[in-house]
Amino acid sequence: MTDITMTDAAPGAPRSMTVEAFSRRTSDILASVGTVIDGKPEAVRSALVCFLAEGHLLIEDVPGVGKTMLARALAASVDATVRRIQFTPDLLPGDVTGVSVFNPVDREFEFKQGAIFAHIVIADEINRSSPKTQSALLEAMEERQVTVDGMTHYVPEPFLVVATQNPLEMEGTYALPEAQRDRFMMRISMGYPDARSEALMLRQRDTVNPLAAIVPVASSAEVADLIAWARAVHVAPAIEEYAVALAHATRGHADLRLGASPRATLQLVRAAKVWAALDGRGFVIPDDVTALLTPVFAHRLIPTRSAGGARARTSAEAVAAVLDRIAASVRVPIAARQ
Repeated sequence: MTDITMTDAAPGAPRSMTVEAFSRRTSDILASVGTVIDGKPEAVRSALVCFLAEGHLLIEDVPGVGKTMLARALAASVDATVRRIQFTPDLLPGDVTGVSVFNPVDREFEFKQGAIFAHIVIADEINRSSPKTQSALLEAMEERQVTVDGMTHYVPEPFLVVATQNPLEMEGTYALPEAQRDRFMMRISMGYPDARSEALMLRQRDTVNPLAAIVPVASSAEVADLIAWARAVHVAPAIEEYAVALAHATRGHADLRLGASPRATLQLVRAAKVWAALDGRGFVIPDDVTALLTPVFAHRLIPTRSAGGARARTSAEAVAAVLDRIAASVRVPIAARQ
């Protein structure tokens, strides 16, 4: 086993941000979103992790469980620009990225921004549009820019795409291609609320929309500081080697036809930094990595037909079972605090 050395500080973090300030501000955001999404703290935390890790979030579940509400609640809790794109079969790539329009007065083409130009973009029911339109998001999600007619236009920072999709077995859906899925840092499911939360929802939302009561608790500048603080969280070399070992184990596994990409490994470590910061630490421990293994890796992997055994009813369950076996087989580094 390998020893790892950890420090409490986060070198390179903004001087205006302290551990206490980070915890206070992120707690405010989590509490604000939680006023709308009751009983789903894991989903709310995952959304914030993606935002602060500069990734993107894919929420997959059946209709009516609060996928879009979670995205809207996060957007309302941050004082930043928000755009929503309703993906439909007739949506065009130009509706997402923007188009060049001829101006007869100036006699030249002008770029009209599409809905992608916002701090938080809600891509609602992304798998109901064609693969051609889905691919319009690829450049913006990875490179944070859009190229139209040979001209490059940059999206604002911070930038987050929260996409919702219905399960593939439902009518009128298109499967996201592997390249599109790999752009999302995490995929989560909301699940049905428990009986208490559902009863509370009936009482609270009978006459009032809870989104209307949300006021921003953080500005875009404060979010930028939170991102910079999380980016500076320490990752020991042994932790990096552990993340790489987990990724390599997926690439050669007999039950997987497609393993995790290098981008997946990078995003696993980035997400683990934010996870550690939310726990009040300036360093990553192995538990941060394993806690995020399934949300970060599962949607990128393709199982073989025999994977998961008879108990796996869906592809997602088969992949989760494989990841559980991988996590149990890869040696965990020993944490040695200084």
